[in-house]
Amino acid sequence: MTVMIACPHCHRKNRIPEDRLSGEGRCGACKKALFTGKPIVLDTASFGAHAGSDLPLVVDFWAPWCGPCRQFAPVFESAAASVEPAARFGKLNTEDEPALAGRYGIRSIPTLMVFRQGREVGRLSGALPSEQFRQWLKQYL
Repeated sequence: MTVMIACPHCHRKNRIPEDRLSGEGRCGACKKALFTGKPIVLDTASFGAHAGSDLPLVVDFWAPWCGPCRQFAPVFESAAASVEPAARFGKLNTEDEPALAGRYGIRSIPTLMVFRQGREVGRLSGALPSEQFRQWLKQYL
């Protein structure tokens, strides 16, 4: 069985064997690592490639002026480092991408969403402590 995932650097789709999801794969196009252990910065151009991948995509909808967003950022980054390659983590700045935030009905930030193959499967508004965030995330991985 193969898995389709988008490169965090060039956003091109890559097909890799499921049993080789060790986190050491390289993009066939740009040759950079497919897994970095860090959240990727999402925008309108790259969002579809990552949300439509076979790996779950965990998105933090945030804004730079938001105190709870800044407080939650280390929790999100820590989860990305420990959970990847089981899921891809991305951050979407709602100030820079208001149309995409509107498309998903983001009314408060931070809002966390999980996507599988282009469909929203989970949503949570508000910042959580690390342990509670990981518990919430487990149900979608």
